[in-house]
Amino acid sequence: MQVPQDGEDLAGQPWYHGLLSRQKAEALLQQDGDFLVRASGSRGGHPVISCRWRGSALHFEVFRVALRPRPGRPTALFQLEDEQFPSMPALVHSYVTGRRPLSQATGAVVSRPVTWQRPLRRSFSEDTLMNGPARTERLRARKWSNSQPADLAHMGQSRDDPTGIEAFAMPVSALPRTGSDPVLLKAPAPLGTVANSLRASDGQLQAKAPAKPPRTPSFELPDASERPPMYCELVPRVSCVQGTSLSQSCPEPEAPWWEAEEDEEEENRCFTRPQAEISFCPPDTPSCLLGPQNRPLEPQVLHTLRGLFLEHHPGSTALHLLLVDCQATGLLGVTRDQRDNMGVSSGLELLTLPHGCRLRLELLERHETLALAGALAVLGCSGPLEERAAALRGLVELALALRPGAAGDLPGLAAVMGALLMPQVSRLEHTWRQLRRSHTEAALAFEQELKPLMRALDEGAGPCDPGEVALPHVAPMVRLLEGEEVAGPLDESCERLLRTLHGARHMARDAPKFRKVAAQRLRGFRPNPELREALTTGFLRRLLWGSRGAGAPRAERFEKFQRVLGVLSQRLEPDS
Repeated sequence: MQVPQDGEDLAGQPWYHGLLSRQKAEALLQQDGDFLVRASGSRGGHPVISCRWRGSALHFEVFRVALRPRPGRPTALFQLEDEQFPSMPALVHSYVTGRRPLSQATGAVVSRPVTWQRPLRRSFSEDTLMNGPARTERLRARKWSNSQPADLAHMGQSRDDPTGIEAFAMPVSALPRTGSDPVLLKAPAPLGTVANSLRASDGQLQAKAPAKPPRTPSFELPDASERPPMYCELVPRVSCVQGTSLSQSCPEPEAPWWEAEEDEEEENRCFTRPQAEISFCPPDTPSCLLGPQNRPLEPQVLHTLRGLFLEHHPGSTALHLLLVDCQATGLLGVTRDQRDNMGVSSGLELLTLPHGCRLRLELLERHETLALAGALAVLGCSGPLEERAAALRGLVELALALRPGAAGDLPGLAAVMGALLMPQVSRLEHTWRQLRRSHTEAALAFEQELKPLMRALDEGAGPCDPGEVALPHVAPMVRLLEGEEVAGPLDESCERLLRTLHGARHMARDAPKFRKVAAQRLRGFRPNPELREALTTGFLRRLLWGSRGAGAPRAERFEKFQRVLGVLSQRLEPDS
């Protein structure tokens, strides 16, 4: 689990439960206003505020912003929506004492912490005294202090009884352990050889008091060959210790596929004759959110998705979308067999080739499906006007997190902007007016930054250099190669056509650079399995059209759903 920078203060808070699953957290929340803070196992240990509000359990991920270390300021800031705090306790104190809602969309207010009853920890001497008079006498027989390093080998034994270490040995399972304690080894290394390498004064008086030991324990893995110390094992720092080997004690986890380094030969490979058309859509697997057979727009699934997206900060959602888009485009996670079949090493190259027709159609469907799902997030809010304005704000913040210089996922940015610019959404005058009134910064960013940026990207004149962009904007090139005509006057359409073709050539040429940038953006990222699934094309297709309707022709499906969105828009704000 990743411990936040203010981990010492956080671990001592009564409302912090450490590593806790969502299901166990919801079982502890009984009444409206109850809350706790936990470390999410699916989010790499990031702090999550779980609360109960209006009978429902809600989960809000706390976004952590790392700062450059400087004297006099914190190393990280924590935030839910707008305001940032120097520590998690400061954030919780502000929201609880000020009775402030954790999010504008839900209005959830927390007031009663659910405390964690930590077990009382007993010292070594207390455990010894409770085990009988024989061990008590043996403890009293020691006449020197064990605070010096030279006594590590004699811990629990007297000078006259060399077998005392066995008499005082306690099984690891007998030691009480809390959520913040390190995991003890099942078979710790013997410490008999430590005394020779760590000789001190053997209890003799010194002219100068020894230096105060550091607060962080000096422990590392035995024989750690160029590996950083890990907190999962406690082994004294010595040059050579006989004991459990590294491979047996704590195996190194495998790196995820999006962090796998590309072979240099694969990057520099030349074009070979393609064998078959390639699809990068993940195979159909049992869904953790949908059943084997589902109807379109099931209310329970929509409610689960709403809570799932509210739990994650826009920056986290942007990284999830970047990961799924990179896989759908064939930028990351391409196998050797897929490369051999398509003749090139990247989906960005395949898009420009004649046998990339299947991939182009899949990306067009993904773009349109994501846009429809984003519009549904706004048009499906049948509650008060502020709820729809908050949904608009969430989409704007997600678009800002996807733009160049941030996540750099331009296909995801295009899909979110397509939802915001959809006629059924843009006609909601009262909703947009409420957005400008309640969330002025988001409204200004949409009008002054996002709309001009999207216009430039569609015209082939936007930013596309690897570095600030991890995944380029492929929709104009895909539409052009699939036969769609370029709109606008003839002279402007010709210039736009030439810019699009020029950008496509550069996109294919710079595919290895985009791959490196995307892998760097996702380095250390551990996605939430449910949110990752919710952003895939196959899941969204089944969510919008059901398990039966998902197999209908693409044009027919999109035409029907556009009519559904039109009806929802008219119900929210009828024409006057």
